Amino acid sequence: MDLTRTTLRLYFGKLVFGPGKADLLEAIDSEGSISAAGRRMGMSYKRAWSLVEEMNTCFETPLVESARGGAHGGGAHLTDAGRAVLADYRALVSILLTDGAARIAAIGARVGGAQAGGAQVEGSQAEGSRAEGDVAQQK
Repeated sequence: MDLTRTTLRLYFGKLVFGPGKADLLEAIDSEGSISAAGRRMGMSYKRAWSLVEEMNTCFETPLVESARGGAHGGGAHLTDAGRAVLADYRALVSILLTDGAARIAAIGARVGGAQAGGAQVEGSQAEGSRAEGDVAQQK
């Protein structure tokens, strides 16, 4: 069974942390700018900024620090906490793909009829506390 995509969404109270926010953190890290990261992901600056603010507010320490633009440039970067959250999230996705592959395949083998096809754990690779992996069926 071809496991080509993985989505892991973590729910912590009102915060949902999944592949979109992880990808945004990664884009900010590589672009050095919230605006450039948003453009790279095809989202508006306002949306990217809103997601950063949500993460910074919900986590104990901010994940992203930013400086206003202007004569001295501005920009944004991940804090140590931001790098740690991103690394931990990516590690969890990897564990789901490697350790969970056989169980996902076993579930997929029981799917029949028009629903049969290759299983995908949906998402990105590149509140209380609960984790949820969404398994979608590829048609």
